[in-house]
Amino acid sequence: MKVGGIDTSRIEAMVAQLKAASARMESSAINAVGTQTVAPAKLDFADALKASLDQVNSVQLSSQQLGQKFALGDDKVSLSDVMISMQKANISFQTTVQVRNKLVSAYHDIMNMQI
Repeated sequence: MKVGGIDTSRIEAMVAQLKAASARMESSAINAVGTQTVAPAKLDFADALKASLDQVNSVQLSSQQLGQKFALGDDKVSLSDVMISMQKANISFQTTVQVRNKLVSAYHDIMNMQI
């Protein structure tokens, strides 16, 4: 069912994804397995940064592919989906740039410290 040009089934699917992600986060927060506790896995900064960059890259690639499908006349792709995916890619890229700027600023601050 379309309401104002937006397919409500897609909205419901997004809500379901958010609920599933929330459930995964809650289940990972509970570390008790029987009487033993599971130690949280160590997160390496380099791994976290690489995963974040990979995610930004995949969002940009999927946005680009969606735009190409729309440009080629695929009836399954609506303009609103293309615009939303492009905005998501833009926001994720801008966030990455801001994080990089903060890291460079922190590096300069550390390098300029007097010992």
